[in-house]
Amino acid sequence: MSDNIFSILLVVIGLFVGIIVMIILNYIKGFAVSKRAAKAIEDAKKEADKLKRDSILEAKEESHRLKVEFEKEVREKKQEVKEAENRLLTREQSMDRRDETLQNREKMLEEKENNLIEKQKDIQSRQVELEEAKDEQIRQLEKIAGYSKKEARSEIMKMVEEMMDLEIASYIKDREAEAKLDADKKAKSMLVSSMQKYAADVANEQTVTVIDLPNDEMKGRIIGREGRNIRTIEAVTGVDLIIDDTPEAIVISSFDPYRREIARITLETLIKDGRIHPGRIEEVYDKTAKDMQNKLLEFGNNALFELGITKMEPELIELLGKLHFRTSYGQNALQHSLEVANLTGLLAGELGENPSLAKRAGLLHDIGKAIDHEVEGSHVEIGVKIATKYGESPEVINAIASHHGDEEATSIISVLVAIADALSASRPGARNDSLENYIQRLTELENIGNDVKGVEKAYAVQAGRELRVIVKPEEINDLESFKVAREVKEKIEENLQYPGTIKVVVIRETRATEEAK
Repeated sequence: MSDNIFSILLVVIGLFVGIIVMIILNYIKGFAVSKRAAKAIEDAKKEADKLKRDSILEAKEESHRLKVEFEKEVREKKQEVKEAENRLLTREQSMDRRDETLQNREKMLEEKENNLIEKQKDIQSRQVELEEAKDEQIRQLEKIAGYSKKEARSEIMKMVEEMMDLEIASYIKDREAEAKLDADKKAKSMLVSSMQKYAADVANEQTVTVIDLPNDEMKGRIIGREGRNIRTIEAVTGVDLIIDDTPEAIVISSFDPYRREIARITLETLIKDGRIHPGRIEEVYDKTAKDMQNKLLEFGNNALFELGITKMEPELIELLGKLHFRTSYGQNALQHSLEVANLTGLLAGELGENPSLAKRAGLLHDIGKAIDHEVEGSHVEIGVKIATKYGESPEVINAIASHHGDEEATSIISVLVAIADALSASRPGARNDSLENYIQRLTELENIGNDVKGVEKAYAVQAGRELRVIVKPEEINDLESFKVAREVKEKIEENLQYPGTIKVVVIRETRATEEAK
């Protein structure tokens, strides 16, 4: 038991000693912390004092810097103000001097104006005296010369006019001589400008075809029971049949020559065959239409072969064949196109252009006439669309578009096609024309030449393509003959309507004859 008590006492003593040791350790730690805190506070105070001193020093330095800059800026502003004052003062002095100069100049101008007024009055008075002296001299000259002022002026103007006429004629002659010397260099433009003339479109007046019948009984068979045969023929062919009192003949009427031709062949076949009824009519018409299709290709291919043209679309060749059934004033459209193609090729060869392309453009220039009665628009517009559709070259398309002057020609070939078109249409015998109109046109042409002063006689030759003017040699000299030619040319262009060109030739001839005895 005593051992237990001793153990308890030891434990109690150990606890007490541990508590005392802990208290002592805590005190020592608190003292150390207090000491460090005091030191930190003291260090913070020192740092604060240092920062305060540094801030005050920086503030003073900044204040000093701003003060220096402000004083510098003030000095600069004062300098600028002083310079501006000096400039203003200088400008004011300059303006004062200018004002003084202007005042002096104004005084001088006033003096000059006064002097000019005095001089003007003096000049006016002298001018009056000169006019009076001039009038007196004119009266004396009129009295001496025996001419009045008006008569003398007329005489002088007449002399001047005669002199100017000679100079103008001489100038024209010199210019024409220069043009002839430059012909080699400017052959293309001169040929084009001298030959080109406008030729207007015309309408096709041939619209009927007459078919002879073996007898009048055939008329009844063509008409058929209750008119069924004639109605069938008109329906399938698209033409009108005119059956009148004309013996042994019927008339086919249509504005489409191609349809009229098919109807003619169909009727002639039916008449020869003798079997005329609706079924047979349709059968013969179908066969004839197919044969005509081949015939169109034949006409077109023959035209290409004649011109030496290759590589053309079959549809375009067929349209060329249709031109065989189109006429203008009696002139076959396909034959006209062949003439234009040949003429264009010849002109192109002379000018160094491509003859093959020129022939192609000339052949296709009226291709629109093949279907212009079926499609809305002029044959020029339709031809351009057709050529574009089948891939023709731009030169060919422009030749079609410009051959009647609807568009501007963009190449020499286009102009040559227009020239050849006018030549083909206007050549003698190409188109139907009455004798009265022909004689009237030649008479008007000769009258124009006879109406010119100094002309003895004018003759129209070459079917109206040339006018020969014979002048009086005692009234018209060599130089004035050029003036007469130009005057006649201008009157023809002003007063006459004609295709192609008219050549004016002035002839002056002086003959001196003596007879030796």
